[in-house]
Amino acid sequence: MPPEYYVRPSGRQQSVVVDAQRSRVAALLAGACLLSFVFPAAGQPPDAASIDWRPRAELPPEQQARLPLFCRGGYVSPEVGGEATITGEGGPVNASALSARYEMDTRLLLEGDVRLTQAGTTLTGDSAVYDQASGQVDIAGPMTSRSPGMLLTGDQALYDANSGYFSIEDATFLFHQSEMRGQASFISRPEDQIIHVEGGYLTTCAPDRNDWSLVASDIRLNRAEGYGTAKHVRLQVKDVPVFYWPWASFPIDDRRKTGFLYPTFGTSNTGRGMYLSTPYYLNLAPHYDATLTPQYMHGRGLFSEVEGRYLSPFGESVLQVGYIDDDEEYRKEFPGEDGERWGLDFQSQANFGGGWTGYADYSAVSDNDYLSDLSQTLDISNATQLLRRGGVRYQDDWQMFEAYVAGYQVLTDRNIDPYSQLPEVVYGATVPAGIFELGLESQYTRFDRDNEDLTGLNRAVGQRTRVIPELALPLRTIWGYTRPSVSLDQTWYNLEDYELGDPDFERTVPVVEWDSGIYLDRTTTLFGSDYNQSLEPRLYYVYSDAEEDQDYIPNFDAGLRSFRFDNLFQPNRFVGGDRVGDTNQVTVALTSRFNSLANGAETARFSLGQVFYYEDRDVTLNGRGGGTQSESSYAGEAVLRPLDTLDIRVSGLWDHREHVTEEGRSVLAYHSPDYRYLVSLGHTYSRGTTPDNRFEQMDIGGIVPVTDNISLIGRWVFDSQLDNTVGTLAGLEYNNCCWSFQLVQQRYQTDGEDVEHRVVFQVRFKGLGGSGGTESTLSDAFYGYEQRERQLFGVRP
Repeated sequence: MPPEYYVRPSGRQQSVVVDAQRSRVAALLAGACLLSFVFPAAGQPPDAASIDWRPRAELPPEQQARLPLFCRGGYVSPEVGGEATITGEGGPVNASALSARYEMDTRLLLEGDVRLTQAGTTLTGDSAVYDQASGQVDIAGPMTSRSPGMLLTGDQALYDANSGYFSIEDATFLFHQSEMRGQASFISRPEDQIIHVEGGYLTTCAPDRNDWSLVASDIRLNRAEGYGTAKHVRLQVKDVPVFYWPWASFPIDDRRKTGFLYPTFGTSNTGRGMYLSTPYYLNLAPHYDATLTPQYMHGRGLFSEVEGRYLSPFGESVLQVGYIDDDEEYRKEFPGEDGERWGLDFQSQANFGGGWTGYADYSAVSDNDYLSDLSQTLDISNATQLLRRGGVRYQDDWQMFEAYVAGYQVLTDRNIDPYSQLPEVVYGATVPAGIFELGLESQYTRFDRDNEDLTGLNRAVGQRTRVIPELALPLRTIWGYTRPSVSLDQTWYNLEDYELGDPDFERTVPVVEWDSGIYLDRTTTLFGSDYNQSLEPRLYYVYSDAEEDQDYIPNFDAGLRSFRFDNLFQPNRFVGGDRVGDTNQVTVALTSRFNSLANGAETARFSLGQVFYYEDRDVTLNGRGGGTQSESSYAGEAVLRPLDTLDIRVSGLWDHREHVTEEGRSVLAYHSPDYRYLVSLGHTYSRGTTPDNRFEQMDIGGIVPVTDNISLIGRWVFDSQLDNTVGTLAGLEYNNCCWSFQLVQQRYQTDGEDVEHRVVFQVRFKGLGGSGGTESTLSDAFYGYEQRERQLFGVRP
């Protein structure tokens, strides 16, 4: 018995409802439905992208607001509807046409404005023929297939209801979310979730503007696994081939996929010369992966780097390794070396729960010049020493504990290495005791280093135990506070290779502190805006009865604390544990804040303070830290945020006796609301103790658009002491919504008189990533650059 079709005879368009249980037409539409989730290809008019493209002026207001200025339009995805409401391959299919005719037991013919719908997918065409005997359906075009987030067009389509095979000729496609479009000569679905594309290309550029495209002779897409493969892939710029891959694998959704990443290339006179790298990503498991980066460096040879990442229930670990078997340039520079070089960096963070965390940071290189000559991906800077540290930490509301070991690899030819802490254990606690507060700071450290060729105090190694108990009386109210306290700084040394007497000794320093402050405020109006202005005077007294001569104590980790406003309220002018300053002083400071009454944000803050000394300071470290003045210089800072996009910071020291500035730092940073403009101004000054160690530098930088598509990049650093430019950065950026380009030339003076320069660049193809690498250079040079990148090049709705 033939399947039943219900035809509404009329001069108007006729509707046909197919009984899916007695016909294969339902399966036909199920296949068509699956087609709409394909990665399609090329087409005859109508072009899929042109159908849904809208100029900027015609986009909805909310979409216009999200669109960068350099984008001239976007895609609008209409509501996908259909007459059928039942989902699944076995559900009914609605078909409509200007005429519908059924040839008994043979074919169903639909002519004129054919429309087939099932499960949210709609297909249109000029005509459709279903052959019941073979199960084959032919849809003649021009035809379209629309489903949520996707549109296909083509010349004609073929579907086999028996096997599920589907094909479409001369197709175009559009993915609305990724804004990826393209065309191909032929697309087929040989099996479920597998799509085969022949002779196609794809791009994210606007319709009729193929600034770049990826062209392939054969593409196979696996929707179940989330990846695709392609043969004979070409990257074309304005239809000109610029790169070729014989085979490529790539993701087609958000899932990670093993395959080649985009190559990087560049040049520098810092020891790398011309280089070319081809990273390969390995998606080994959901919780760990790796990236292999073989790279050729002119004059050096093949250098390889590997990065592995591991994610556990406790945290993340990252291992980076670099290796070159025979560095030709290095052998020429150091004839006695064999040219084998390597670098390693390991970092790990873990959260064990219950307040316990752990961490590890270990870096090592084969030689002192490895970082400047070779490293491009190791996450360690060109420092003079590499840290190796690992430990555990615990913290709750009233106590903390930390235990770790730490060491260094020195990358200079210095004769004395820094001390390693093997181990260091720190414990601190603060607990209430009635109206009082009990505090404890404690530390145990064993310091060690190679001292075979050292003499005097530099030769000493050993153990140091330091305990600082404190008794305080904290009193607080809404308008102020006072906190007197007494503490005892007790230190025990147990040393080895100590040449100045008994290696076991101790130091006891009583310390008295009294910190007090008052909070006053009022409402005021400035420039038409209402503010809450505070006035916060603060008085801090400290007395430390430390012995004057502490030069017999080795310097394991001590240093002189920098003198600035934040440090006016510290009891010890030294950091570390080997020097405790003697002092009898009071700090007088005043802070005023302006907070907006509209949103509570701090718009301005001004602070000024000075220390008055009642006694001379005799304890020194390497001749520094003592003094006989009765007053310090004024220390002040100011922070202004008159706009959400403008930040001004000024800090400095003023010697009122000689009427000179001892130190100063000024920074102005501005960005436009859309981050297209970035401007920074800076000035740093240090008077120094002699004219030879005086320091003054000025810098100005910015990224400024000159058109909607082109921006200029520049930074200039001038050293007044050297009377010379010590750094410049100049470049150009171009954006047009589907690709961007940055070219930056950097020049800077090293610690000596050598001038180093390099050219860095980056090309971004939207949807594919980029090549080159300017991010680290520009993010270091411009405050707000990383936010700018997220704002301009993040995923757009």
